[in-house]
Amino acid sequence: MSQTMRIPCVIMRGGTSRGPYFLASDLPTDPALRDEVLIAAMGSGHELQVDGLGGGHALTSKVAIIGPPTREGADVDYLFAQVLVRERRVDISPNCGNMLAGVGPFALECGLVRATGDVTPVRIHNVNTQKIIEARIMTPNGVVRYDGDATIDGVPGSAAPIYLAFHNAAGSKTGHLLPTGSPIDLIDGVEVSCVDAAMPIMIVRAKDLGLTGYETPAELNANANFLKRLEALRLVAGARMGIENVADKVIPKPVLLAPPHAGGTVHARYFMPHDCHNALAVTGSVAIATAAITPGTIAHQIAGQHELPVNIGIEHPSGRIDIRMEISSDNGTPVAMAVRTARRIMEGTLIVNIPNQTAKPVAA
Repeated sequence: MSQTMRIPCVIMRGGTSRGPYFLASDLPTDPALRDEVLIAAMGSGHELQVDGLGGGHALTSKVAIIGPPTREGADVDYLFAQVLVRERRVDISPNCGNMLAGVGPFALECGLVRATGDVTPVRIHNVNTQKIIEARIMTPNGVVRYDGDATIDGVPGSAAPIYLAFHNAAGSKTGHLLPTGSPIDLIDGVEVSCVDAAMPIMIVRAKDLGLTGYETPAELNANANFLKRLEALRLVAGARMGIENVADKVIPKPVLLAPPHAGGTVHARYFMPHDCHNALAVTGSVAIATAAITPGTIAHQIAGQHELPVNIGIEHPSGRIDIRMEISSDNGTPVAMAVRTARRIMEGTLIVNIPNQTAKPVAA
């Protein structure tokens, strides 16, 4: 026997990701029950997620939960949930900068934030990392605009630009830009850089693992021996970064770097953490760009010396993303800025069935 729940939701594309956006007030407050709802909603536990909204890929098995702010200086709260595809499990340890792109438009259209002109700033408190990111949304005549001329690699067509500014991104989960205290660590004879800026990542030179770094995601995902070695490095790196139960988390994210070959600053392959991203996560891009301006890291060795402000061009399988690195006029810390787009795809009612032994009374 099961309990049927009907929950309002909006499906949006945020950057190069897609998933349902919920008001926090429409979901159970109990974290365990909330996770059961999200697992059922996405159809996780099946590689195609055929019984839910998920698309059988990590990029389309993401959830954004939005609510009133619980932190001073923020306009809204945003909790990101990565719902695993093949496992019936939810990970709320990371942020997602792509889904973040849809938070501002969603908050404006559901009435959590009011438009303030042709461009509305929305200060978003990411509950996962306790950081505030400012999104600038196009709102001509007080209405969210989705159409426009901005393009991002990995998404067809064009749309209105959404500007994301990551202030004080260092130490998103660990409290330190270089959580191990060193720009380079040696793990099993391989040099890695452990960096935490918007997203904890482990950077490895592709050539140090016998690769070029220009392989396609499909080629990398089919290389079982490589994936096994990468995961072994990730587990050790995560432990050294002070992250508990790394095997059960999607952080730190592994990153392969190689010299650029299309006019960028570095060339990257980003893992989530066991599948190669078809493009590049925004938070991962912020971490890579921050690493590129941090002396001594593998990214800095490949990128070379740069004076701020500077655009760090990160080449990826679908093209390139540019991260603008500036110095904050407030406190002198680096500020990373990215341009994303979003689209409201569908709005309606989600129907999920939760086993009675798990469910507690919730308003349907």
